[in-house]
Amino acid sequence: MSALPKIAWIGLGIMGSPMSENLVKAGYDVTGHTLEQEKLDRLAAAGGTVAGSVAEAVRDADVIITMVPASEQVEAVAYGPDGVLENARPGALLIDMSSITPQTSIDLAAAGREKGIRVLDAPVSGGEAGAIEAALSIMVGGDQADFEYARPIFETLGRTVVRCGPHGSGQTVKAANQLIVAVNIQACAEAVVFLEKSGVDLRAALDVLGGGLAGSTVLTRKKDNFLHRDFEPGFRIDLHHKDMGIVTDAARAVGAALPVGAVVAQLVASLRSQGDGGLDHSALLRGVERLSGAQV
Repeated sequence: MSALPKIAWIGLGIMGSPMSENLVKAGYDVTGHTLEQEKLDRLAAAGGTVAGSVAEAVRDADVIITMVPASEQVEAVAYGPDGVLENARPGALLIDMSSITPQTSIDLAAAGREKGIRVLDAPVSGGEAGAIEAALSIMVGGDQADFEYARPIFETLGRTVVRCGPHGSGQTVKAANQLIVAVNIQACAEAVVFLEKSGVDLRAALDVLGGGLAGSTVLTRKKDNFLHRDFEPGFRIDLHHKDMGIVTDAARAVGAALPVGAVVAQLVASLRSQGDGGLDHSALLRGVERLSGAQV
């Protein structure tokens, strides 16, 4: 019998599938549920167990991890007669790794407390590559003791694991992360169009920029996307649009001005309205190209 906690994983998307598989590889007993049969088949092939419902997945779990697109989906799997809170055993730990509003996380923690279920919010950064490589940055909100209990799980999934404060703090930091990433991608996209229109060797230019002060994880991770116009989704524009709404609303609530962020939020929204919502967020390049007169 393994001494590791039994894990229920809800949501096996672009991020959830490789993350859950990394836990299986580390020796955890993982039972997963999602709405897509092929994702369940993938987990089973990796050595996990599949469940036909949220209730079935969480019933015997020590730790329940949710990784779904937005607040609405978190609420759908957490609440109600078939949800996590009604079917998890008292004392279980619910870790929500989705990117949602801070208030949703705060409310979920309060609802969990009434059921005797501990809750952490633990959104991640690093994209699909970080999920596959177990190199994510994980920002956590919640009680210190629960964080310490979950630390071995987090350290299986990521390289940078930090408790940021009480419930909702992880989501606040993630919102700031998404602001920085979006602005950075937009700046890189504008630089790419400028360089190409100037007749510079783009690969050489991005290589040297990456080695200087302009270098960033965003530039390193997205350089090939820009070079090859490969916008296969690692993190979709649709999801970044949702995240820019979160950071915009949260900043308004605390009285923080986001002048550059507001512009980039509109550019993300514009790209989505032009039908590019399913593309990777590096497709912000397409928006800059359109503004610069290109037909894309």
